[in-house]
Amino acid sequence: MSYMPYLASHDVADATDLIARFGDDAGFEAAARADKSRDVGNQLHFCRWRQIERLILLLSIDRAVGTVH
Repeated sequence: MSYMPYLASHDVADATDLIARFGDDAGFEAAARADKSRDVGNQLHFCRWRQIERLILLLSIDRAVGTVH
């Protein structure tokens, strides 16, 4: 079973913004933001940015992932 991240609509907007601004390095930027949040003790933002990082990875795949109806 594949793992699909849970994301709110503003998280999708943040992911697309990172892709537009950083291109292929968008995932690295999301990871850096997650690490920064962890370093200051903000677990909620750490988890949020990790999920956004996973979404960016999913968006980079050129085929359907998961169940297609």
